[in-house]
Amino acid sequence: MIIKMKIIIISRKKTFYSSRRIIAAAKEKGHKVLFVDPLKCNVFLGEKGLDVYYRKRRIPGSDLVITRIGNSLTTYGLSVVRQFEMMGAKVINRSAGIVNSKDKMRSLQILKMKGIEVPRTVLTRNPENIGDAVKMVGGVPVILKPLYGAQGLGVMLAESVESVESIIGTLWGLEQNILIQQYISESKGKDIRAFVIGGKVVAAMRRIAEPDKFRANIHRGGRGEKIELSISEKKIAVNAAKILGLDIAGVDMLETSKGPLIMEVNSSPGFEALEKVTGEDIADKIIEYGASAVEKLHNKRN
Repeated sequence: MIIKMKIIIISRKKTFYSSRRIIAAAKEKGHKVLFVDPLKCNVFLGEKGLDVYYRKRRIPGSDLVITRIGNSLTTYGLSVVRQFEMMGAKVINRSAGIVNSKDKMRSLQILKMKGIEVPRTVLTRNPENIGDAVKMVGGVPVILKPLYGAQGLGVMLAESVESVESIIGTLWGLEQNILIQQYISESKGKDIRAFVIGGKVVAAMRRIAEPDKFRANIHRGGRGEKIELSISEKKIAVNAAKILGLDIAGVDMLETSKGPLIMEVNSSPGFEALEKVTGEDIADKIIEYGASAVEKLHNKRN
């Protein structure tokens, strides 16, 4: 068993709750931790191979890299992540999984092709197609979502075709691509967040919106309650993460009479509310999984 690791945490700020908790959990176990802001890295290709420099210093070899790549840093951050992958470190989550999950349409396409049920969804860019798109997802009301985004930002409920046309027209003018998605009335104001680590659901909560609101995201004013998922719900959440290539994932589901629908899969899920609601030490579970993954990688190489 690996007793001590060199761990790199890739994130924008140490002060983010999840980053702060992961760093603390790693240090409590005696691991050496280096926090790295990807925007302050130089990705270097030289005569002697590949290196990453941070604050003008070369980053020495590491055992484990934990990625916390936000939406605004996808392109640049992925270059940093790929460099560490090519340098031989165990990286969770890897760049391919991050790419699959960041684009909402891409993730839903991949999941649907693998037999995972998702809400009816249309992506269109032609004003003449909006009416047909609304019909395809079951008619109004519909959910409108930006192709990229997290924490419920930019998600809207449109209750008429005219509203859809107006909202989408405005967002197209801002160069935003928008998904038109089926509104699941039986799940109004609530959804499920399942936290997956290494092929297991380690915690789950039901998120409930404020009265007369439809978004249940905690950052949008919703509240959480601890729940125990059914075997089928756990299986779907684990499969969704696996299909997208994610070791760690926040899987958001809608409850329906026909079974759960995967709404979104987050490759850099926050867990402040989840830890408070469930009492689970998710940061510690991430480090434990990382140590196990590194041990397996070392055994394989030896």
